[in-house]
Amino acid sequence: MSSNFHPDGTLFIVSGPSGAGKTTLINRVREQLEPIGITLYFSVSHTTRRARTGEIDGISYHFVPTAQFESMAARGEFIEWAFVHEQRYGTSKAEVLDRLKSGKDVILDIDYQGARQIAVDPELKPRSLNIFIFPPSFDHLEQRLHDRGLNSEDEIQTRLQKAADEIDAGKEFYDYVIINDDLNVAAECLKAAIIAKKLQTKTALEAITAMAERLKEERDGRFARGH
Repeated sequence: MSSNFHPDGTLFIVSGPSGAGKTTLINRVREQLEPIGITLYFSVSHTTRRARTGEIDGISYHFVPTAQFESMAARGEFIEWAFVHEQRYGTSKAEVLDRLKSGKDVILDIDYQGARQIAVDPELKPRSLNIFIFPPSFDHLEQRLHDRGLNSEDEIQTRLQKAADEIDAGKEFYDYVIINDDLNVAAECLKAAIIAKKLQTKTALEAITAMAERLKEERDGRFARGH
C-alpha cells in the first residue's frame, strides 16, 4: 500500500446518461484502486422506481415508496435528489456526510441534476470532484440502451434526448469529461482523475509538508554525524 494516499473524506461524483457505462467503470476502478491505498465507499441511492430483475434492495438501490421519498426530501435527508425518467432518485445525507466526516472517501453514481446541486453546495464543493462519462457517439449510446433490454423504444429516445441536454448543462461544472469508447482506457482516465484529486487534498499537502520537515531533519542529522 502506497504512503502517497490518505483517506480524508473526499467525495467523487460520477455522472452521465443511461447506457454510458458508469456502473461498470466505477466497479472496475474501485477494485483497481484498493491495492494502492484508495478505498472508495459507494453510496447506495434511494429511488421510487421498482426493482429490476437481479437488483437487491439495499445493494443496488434503496427502493422506497413515493410518499416515503417525498417525506425524506421534505425533511432535508438528501444531499441531492432529482426527478429522472419519471422517477425520483436521491443520495442520503446521513450516509454520505457521516462517512466524509469520519475521513472515508465516497463515490457517487448520480444524475447530472444531483451533480449540479453538489457543485453549488458550499460545504461539499471544496472536497468534491465532478466527472462526466459519455459514450463516443449517440449511435453507440442508442445501441447500448437497446442491448440492455431494459427500456421501450420511446424510453430510449427520451434518454437520448436527455443525454444531449445533460452534457450541455454540465459543461460548466464538471471537472473532467471522459469518453467511454474503450473500457480499459476510460478506466485509466477515471483512475487518473481520482488519483490527481487525492494528491491535491489538504491531507495530502499536510503529508508533503510533514515529509519535507522530516527529510530536512534526517539530512541535517546525517551531515552533523559526518562532521
